Amino acid sequence: MSVRTPGVTMSSKPPRQAFTRFGVVLLGVLALSLVLVLNVKTVQVSGNSMKPTFQNGQRLVVTDLYWLVGAIRDNDIVVFHGNSPREYIIKRVYRMAGETVDPLNQPRERRLSEGPFVVPPDTVFVLGDNRGESEDSRAFGPLPRSKIIGKVVLWR
Repeated sequence: MSVRTPGVTMSSKPPRQAFTRFGVVLLGVLALSLVLVLNVKTVQVSGNSMKPTFQNGQRLVVTDLYWLVGAIRDNDIVVFHGNSPREYIIKRVYRMAGETVDPLNQPRERRLSEGPFVVPPDTVFVLGDNRGESEDSRAFGPLPRSKIIGKVVLWR
């Protein structure tokens, strides 16, 4: 025997879900935005060491999301810290750790009689595209990978 209370109806709607599909998508977009804000930077070219690839004043997008854009390899363009945390330097990766640098591009202080120069572990050898005006690994030696902010993925 069931008792009906006047004025009260039973609802056949399912219980309210805590997250709707829209809420899940919104959280995903928020998480992706946070990852991008923390791992993508824009830098501005200052100087002529990367001509003709980049011009003075040009803006570049740099990221360290290597799982998304691929690991650093020969010919990639990387940005790293200079002498101060606010100074950025842009160079092209010429050789990776374990690779041999040809005699014309090895560090200036190294003598040919010392034999071939092999890039040490956990470093990269970087050169500017405009070799005549570039201060690069020929002057300061191999670059520790820990100084690399990321690689250039876009420019305009």
